[in-house]
Amino acid sequence: MSANAAQIRFWGVRGSTPTVDQATWRYGGNTPCLELTTPGGTRFILDCGTGLRMLGNQLAGCNSIASIIPGSNGTLTKSPAGANEAPIHAHIFVTHYHWDHIQGIPFFAPLYSPQNSFHFYSFRSQFLGRDSLKQVFETQMAYPYFPVNVSAMSADREFTEIAGGETFQIDDAKISIFWLNHPQGCLGFRFETSAGIIAYATDNEPGDAKLDRNLAQLASGADIFINDAQYTPEQLAGPRRGWGHSSWLAGTQTAREAGARNLVLFHHDPDSTDREVDDLLRQARQHYENVWAAAEGMAMSLGGAQVDVHLPTTRTGQRRDGNLRAMVTGFTSDGRAFQEETVIRDLTVQGAMLYLSHSPRLQSELQVEMGDPGKETPAEHPLKLRGYVVKLEPGPQTEQTAVGVVFTE
Repeated sequence: MSANAAQIRFWGVRGSTPTVDQATWRYGGNTPCLELTTPGGTRFILDCGTGLRMLGNQLAGCNSIASIIPGSNGTLTKSPAGANEAPIHAHIFVTHYHWDHIQGIPFFAPLYSPQNSFHFYSFRSQFLGRDSLKQVFETQMAYPYFPVNVSAMSADREFTEIAGGETFQIDDAKISIFWLNHPQGCLGFRFETSAGIIAYATDNEPGDAKLDRNLAQLASGADIFINDAQYTPEQLAGPRRGWGHSSWLAGTQTAREAGARNLVLFHHDPDSTDREVDDLLRQARQHYENVWAAAEGMAMSLGGAQVDVHLPTTRTGQRRDGNLRAMVTGFTSDGRAFQEETVIRDLTVQGAMLYLSHSPRLQSELQVEMGDPGKETPAEHPLKLRGYVVKLEPGPQTEQTAVGVVFTE
């Protein structure tokens, strides 16, 4: 990331409850957590779902908080790995208090090291009253819900109550707060930096005129607009109405009307498989050009007119240097259909690197028909696979693109 850029990284993208099954591993099963780094280096964390655990391990330079051992009196007997590393400071914005947005807090390793400091922000709940966020923080670690209480956390913690309609400055970021339409309340956050505007609107349902205007204002002119897309339009119009979530269709309509440059579909339903999310993305791209589906490990770098998207590397397994003839069919980044014959020389159990004269779009689907090694003509019964584009980079030859593909079936 360049010195003049901002970056948003996705650590948890799933809604309602975590998932741990093969059908959801490509987009990821952790609940919401995003990391935003401004051009000036200020770190913001958006929501504290189970994705917060992985972010914490990365920040602390450790694999887990396994070295935090609760004693019989609920105190620590050992410090976590990475306790002697450079201090970590971040501003943590919590959209609301539903379980999937706070359940990572007890597993956030940096909270257990005294040199670190964190400033938490969220609203005063009508059900909890004053110090709502602090109450939520402490209660979920109280007996019998967790083996150690909040006193085990030695990092410095500060709590600030915020509400919709506020705008304030933190270092090089101007932050605006908006109420969204969700049961028991939810906040949306807009970050304006010298590199551009990031709008975060998880857990919102269209249909309330006042709150719909809030959403439009939140997304207005955003370079990156992250929006709830948990349900299909059919689900939203039927049995899931009133549950506080949105759809890809509502997101594309808001993005278009608000003039957002990039829309990110977020808060995937726990029952939506990777293939189903692929389908939602494909439909959304038919209505709005720059649409992405949030995936764990995905990063978006923003610097002026340029938004670069980087998808996570895949679980590749053992590599094989081959010479497999393949026919690849797909669409270029500008929507043109293509078919091209190539040779695969870098193959794994779950994916491949293809070298193409065409440049497909990230998060688009390719059809790959592979033949036999060393044969000059394709096999009589080729292996037919579907691939998902996760990486694009310059190829070994001029006018060639190296395309990283994960096989989806």
